[in-house]
Amino acid sequence: MKRSVFCLCTLCCFFMTATVFFTGCPAENQSSSGSQDSLGYQDTPASIREYTYGPNGKDDYSAMSSWEKRNMWNLANVHDPSVERWTDGYYYMYQTDASYGNAHSGKGHYYGRRSKDLVNWSYVGMAMPENGAKAWILEKVNEFRREMNLEPFSSINDISWGYWAPTVKKVTKSDGTVVMRMYYDVVIDNYIYSGKQNTKGNFDNSWTERAFIGMMESTDPAANKWEDKGYVLCSSSARGSNFPTMSGDTASSEAAYYRSSTGDWDAYFYFNAIDPTYIPGNHDESYTDTDYLIYGSWHHGFAGLEIDRDTGFPKATLKADKTNGIGLPWADSPEGLASNGYGTRVYCRGKSTNAWQPSEGPEVLYNKKDNYYYMFFANEELSYKYHTRVVRSKNPISGYKDIYGRDAINIGSGTGSCFPIVTHPYKFKNGGDGWVGLSHCTVFEKDGDWFYASQGRLPENAGGNAHSNAIMMGHVRKILWCPNGTDTADLWPIASPERYANIENKDADITESDIAGTWEHINLVQRNKPGNDVMDVSEYVYFNEDKTVSGAFDGTWKLDSVNKYLTVTLGSTKPNGISDSQIILVLDRELDWESAVDNNKRVATVVYAGISSAKVNSSPTTFWGKRVPSATE
Repeated sequence: MKRSVFCLCTLCCFFMTATVFFTGCPAENQSSSGSQDSLGYQDTPASIREYTYGPNGKDDYSAMSSWEKRNMWNLANVHDPSVERWTDGYYYMYQTDASYGNAHSGKGHYYGRRSKDLVNWSYVGMAMPENGAKAWILEKVNEFRREMNLEPFSSINDISWGYWAPTVKKVTKSDGTVVMRMYYDVVIDNYIYSGKQNTKGNFDNSWTERAFIGMMESTDPAANKWEDKGYVLCSSSARGSNFPTMSGDTASSEAAYYRSSTGDWDAYFYFNAIDPTYIPGNHDESYTDTDYLIYGSWHHGFAGLEIDRDTGFPKATLKADKTNGIGLPWADSPEGLASNGYGTRVYCRGKSTNAWQPSEGPEVLYNKKDNYYYMFFANEELSYKYHTRVVRSKNPISGYKDIYGRDAINIGSGTGSCFPIVTHPYKFKNGGDGWVGLSHCTVFEKDGDWFYASQGRLPENAGGNAHSNAIMMGHVRKILWCPNGTDTADLWPIASPERYANIENKDADITESDIAGTWEHINLVQRNKPGNDVMDVSEYVYFNEDKTVSGAFDGTWKLDSVNKYLTVTLGSTKPNGISDSQIILVLDRELDWESAVDNNKRVATVVYAGISSAKVNSSPTTFWGKRVPSATE
């Protein structure tokens, strides 16, 4: 698992018995009517809200990043979000402990906010108090350390903690009780052998300690009242149980957890217990006793297992008294780990034997229209190259394939990647600094549409801010269902090129006059370049009134206003050198967040997304585009 320094934080402790938390007063946390939020909006309907580039309208929110101004954050300081709709009609968002300048530090864990329109978000409190979870984790990790012939930690103060990437889902139990269930993960950043904090000077020829996934539930997230249910599972290893007695300052080369150097990436843990995603087994309000959990990051890929609906614990190892019976977190093989209750692999990047894989953050949502489960995930390191891809399956924890139909468990040699790309670092030319680190998403449904939300980081030195890459703005984007080339029966989810703003005319018909004009077109392709050069930068393309296309690519265009499809018959110049003769671009209306043409106000525009055909291209290209608003619009 890799995280930047801005994502590390201190954490807290709770009790082994079920504990109820009250970690904030909603009445105090809600913004008053008409108060400004973090983007300079007034808390008024989108139809009359002004989107300005004023002092409070910039995406660089560093001037208002202090904890005392958290009620103004709106979507500032978002990292690894999870979103779920509750019975009160609000969408609740929780996240990794991360904030600009670590403003949240010492204030609790899993920052919560809520919204009804997905644009205006208000703070509801930290879901877990500062002293949450440490007590049971200390007890559990020491239980394992004794089994491994290691000295136990003497107190919670010996441990370097990190609270990351929760997932939340509304769950109806067999007795009719409705809860918001959160799976959270806690990382111990100490070396296994000596127990010392993970620093270069403390390296002792062992890997760092395991991560833990715990669970808590709420029947009233608006009141920020949560009950901890404790241990679910932890990081697990398939290297057996050779645990020599401690001797000397460094680990024996015979130890299962031995690491030859800090440059050794042959990871000890087979499955890393972070980044869970929870998948309901039912697709309506009916009851089912089986749900699913997928988790994992960087180590050997992602694991999937069945979950008992009522308890939230692994189903295969559930005890008769309904307590968690998961086995020891080590075995001689992946099959042994599966028998112990840790699940089986559902995805890996590149060769299935690779121990260190730059993928994380799985998120799964079921589509009732085509009966597929879509699994979104992040590739590459988080500060710049982070981007999102997607695969799908008819089964929630097996059989995932990419747009080529390739098995997501063994895509090929090296670090081969699945397609298509859903988001990628990018920059539009007509304003703004662009965005990097655009991934680790949550995907959810609202009014029949799917939405994507993740952090986006500003590139290095944006606006002269030397720390701008630590800006983590929440990006909520509508998902557009794009044909595989021109196959309108084979649709794949691609995030909109612009953030969602709930604009007044978002559902208005799109006409030919909306198409004719200058557009910015981006080919979303992975760029293995350092720093800001990772961004895919737009090129100009002209959709002319005579239905010809010129600029970055050429050809002719035709509008299907019913389906909001823009079909381009390509000429000799094609985007990204693709082999297609035609592409279909899916249209929508959205706010142009980079524009400021009418008295400095951001204005609405038309956008598109599309995918070149996987049937004729070795690497299908995802397309983003937006019409450039003129000063008279």
